[in-house]
Amino acid sequence: MQTIKSLLDDHKQNDKLPIRIVSPNFGHLAQEIADQIELTHRSPYYFILFMVNGCARHVVDLEEFDIESNQLLTVRPHQIHRYSASGHGTDYFKLGFDENCLSRLPKQYPFLINPLNQQKISVTPGTAIRLKAIFEILIGLLSIPDTDPELILAHLNSLLTEVNLMYFATDKSPADDRLSKYIDFQVFVENNLVDHPTIKNIAGELALSTDSLYQIVKQYSGLSPKEFITNRLILEARRRMSYGESSSVKELAFELGFNDPDYFSRIFKKVTGKTIAAFFKDLS
Repeated sequence: MQTIKSLLDDHKQNDKLPIRIVSPNFGHLAQEIADQIELTHRSPYYFILFMVNGCARHVVDLEEFDIESNQLLTVRPHQIHRYSASGHGTDYFKLGFDENCLSRLPKQYPFLINPLNQQKISVTPGTAIRLKAIFEILIGLLSIPDTDPELILAHLNSLLTEVNLMYFATDKSPADDRLSKYIDFQVFVENNLVDHPTIKNIAGELALSTDSLYQIVKQYSGLSPKEFITNRLILEARRRMSYGESSSVKELAFELGFNDPDYFSRIFKKVTGKTIAAFFKDLS
């Protein structure tokens, strides 16, 4: 497995922004370059697929998603992503951009951390029309490498705003205070995962009581804060084991902040229902 950082580093479509769009008639790499990129990789940047017409299967963190017409797939940095090998659909847009682009935009987009665990988003016909129009404008801007980045960022902002609204359309508004606190909780866990922060410390950082934190995390994830953190650690373990990023169970346990490899093995079995040996066997 490989990361594909070079795709934005070496093949960005604007001289000053790490951003790239691919559609049926735009942005495809030369075949000799494409052949060097593995289908499965740990994504180093944000990826959005908008399927206008057709269907394609992608795998994100070992889970399969069939993306059909008027649906979006979002992939976050560090997730394990396997591109479809069977086709791309007849009309689609693929967008890659990294934190450097986000840092220059005027606001945050909570959907990017996927707080409701919805990797796939269905969009309304009206939104689909607007999304396609924005993508086409972006293609026009990115077809000229020295386009002023501010023009590109303005339309990227519009695109992400549309997606953010669709993501939360059938659930809660990201402006809801409880959801905002849950998003803050997720961000804190991501930034401090291998330090194994205590629930008391997290609650203090978020200006919440431990009871309030429990209720919020349980509402949106169905898990207690401790279960959420444990599951996130085991997901990271499965990512690394699946693609050979750690040479031994002991090494992996230490990398993830576990001082006792045997305890890590017991937690892994409790969460996945499999021993580590059985998990490796299924991969082979």
